[in-house]
Amino acid sequence: MNRVPEILLCILLGLISLPFFLVACLIVATSVGLPLMFSQRRCGLGGREFNLFKLRSMSEARGPDGALLPDDQRQTRATALIRRLRLDEIPQLLLILRGHMALVGPRPLLPETIESFGPEGQYRCSVRPGLTGWAQVSGNTNLSNSEKLSLDLWYVAHRSLALDLQIMSETVGVALRGENRRTDRIKAAADWLQQHPPQKSSFQRSPA
Repeated sequence: MNRVPEILLCILLGLISLPFFLVACLIVATSVGLPLMFSQRRCGLGGREFNLFKLRSMSEARGPDGALLPDDQRQTRATALIRRLRLDEIPQLLLILRGHMALVGPRPLLPETIESFGPEGQYRCSVRPGLTGWAQVSGNTNLSNSEKLSLDLWYVAHRSLALDLQIMSETVGVALRGENRRTDRIKAAADWLQQHPPQKSSFQRSPA
């Protein structure tokens, strides 16, 4: 998607979602406490690192060994709903306006995760990471890491305005109806990747 319509759509989405975001902030503050935001370094276009932030949906509750408890034990029903509706990701609209992210693309991952993918990670970073993506509307948490990666790589190779609009439309459906594994898409992406493995390049991860 070109930057001008992306920016306009981003501003529109921000205005529409603002009241829901304020309610979500109140829920987070009263259920899991402060701070409201979670921040972490992620890998963007060309391997350039940036600071991703989103509304916090989990507490810092730890077990007797000092390790963080599993995700489902650190969130409430209300914050779980916030995550399902993607309200926790509304602050990332600002990152889209700044050019660190796109509305549609592979989700931004940790730099060390991208590096571990090798050439596939380099190819994945040839586009800006997105607020939503092909893997997110094709199963998301019901997918293995390798399935997510193959779907992301398939998207990078086949991206188009029509595909982006389809993904954004399906994102709304996923938020309302829940996630569903798309075995047809998973197979198509795996078959494509087997025939078109990314080659090594001179890509190097660079800090912001």
